[in-house]
Parts: sequence; C-alpha cells; structure tokens
Amino acid sequence: MYKIIFIDIDGTLRNSKKQIVKRTRKAIKNIVDKGIYIVICSGRYRQYVEDVSKEAMASNYIIACNGGEIYDYKNKEIIYENNLKKQMIIKLYQLAEKYKVQFVINSRDKRIVFNESDSVLKEYLKTHSSTQCIITDEDASKIRNIKSEIEKLEDVEIINSSKSLVNKHVPVETSLFLDVACKGTSKGNAIKRLCAYLKIDLKDSVAIGDSYNDLPMFEIVGHRVVMGNALEDIKKVADEVTDTNDEDGVAKFLEKIYKEVS
Repeated sequence: MYKIIFIDIDGTLRNSKKQIVKRTRKAIKNIVDKGIYIVICSGRYRQYVEDVSKEAMASNYIIACNGGEIYDYKNKEIIYENNLKKQMIIKLYQLAEKYKVQFVINSRDKRIVFNESDSVLKEYLKTHSSTQCIITDEDASKIRNIKSEIEKLEDVEIINSSKSLVNKHVPVETSLFLDVACKGTSKGNAIKRLCAYLKIDLKDSVAIGDSYNDLPMFEIVGHRVVMGNALEDIKKVADEVTDTNDEDGVAKFLEKIYKEVS
C-alpha cells in the first residue's frame, strides 16, 4: 500500500481558478489521518508552498523550487537545500539585463523581482541565498535567445519552462518563463531524498502532476497519476489518468485510495 503521495500545485491540486476545493481538502485530510503522507511538490518558493500545504491540510513536509528545497514546516527544519552560487546568480541577472527581460529570485519567504543594478543584487546576496531564479518576458524570441545562452552555462540548468518552449504544438503563451537552478535539481531527486529521510521505499510512493517539470517525479515513484488536463505526451508516462483539475481529479484519486485503506 502507498505510504506517501506527492502532489503538484498548479494544474493539479488547484483548479483553473487557483482554488483548492472543499472536496479535495477533505480527501487529503482523510488520507493524512490514515497515516499516509501527502507532500505538496511545486516550482513555487518555500513560503508559498507551505501556505498551500496548510490550506490543503496536507503533511508538514514540502518540496519547493522544483526540488531545490525540502522543508519540514512543523519543526522548522531544512531537510535539503541546493543553493545557486552567488556569482552564478549575478551572471544570470546580467544575461537578463542584456536581453531586457524580467529577473526574479525565489528566496525562502518571497519572490523578488530585480529591476535595478548589479550592486543592489550583490548587496542582497550578502545576506540571502536562492535555490532558483526565474527569467520571464512576453517576447518569445528574447526568451528563446536567453535560453540558448543559459544552456551553455556550467553548473546550472533550466528545470522548468513554458510549455510552448518544450512542445512546438502548444500555442505560445502570453508570458513565457524559464526556471533556472543547480544542475541535478528536480522534483524527482527531491522525492528520492525525502523518501530516504522518511525511510519509505520508492515503490510505495505516488506522484500526481500535469506538466513537464513533473516528469522527473514520474521517473522515480512507484505509481504515476497524470491529470486529465495534461498534454498527451505527459499522459503517455501515466500508470493512470485521473479527471482534470476542474473535475476534482486529485480528490477522485485520493477517495479511491481511501476506500482501499479503510
């Protein structure tokens, strides 16, 4: 029987109105009450993921920044953190300045947009760290150009991006983004670490997701659940496809599990 379930936020846990519906919250609480961990696993920064986890009534462990951080918010313990080197953050900022695109840092408690100078960023980095930087703009050509430059850098990689940058059949989004982190950062590697920490065999784990940054989760876990709203190439890796995020797909899967353990 499953001992831990990892759930993505956007397009998965929440519906298209960014809501966690009552049915989903109840299903999560029922599973947690049975002693099965529910871990929210997202590309968002730590405090954001913690707030969502509390709203969802999930377990006190979270995975943030696409696997760059694992945190126990009940005991205020950092289980894992893979921070970018400060000089690399500055280099990424300089690339963003070169192409005149927005540069964002995910810190532990907030998302910070930098539109000023190198000196302001350097001063900030004296007392702060970051596991993930985001580059975003409405101009697809700019984003594609900066993407090619980032791909040449050592020690970092693009761990998530707009779907149209991965799949040419997806219409170009109004605003495009690139999430950049240390090489080897992924939701999948974070799941490995947390399962080892909790002494849970990976075969007893489940992941529920809908997008490309969820693929590393699906490579690791024992059971892969893909949302009905996911693209067809994501669904191909699924052990099962649940309903969409607007049809309570997460709740329906968890309710099925609850019946099996009750």
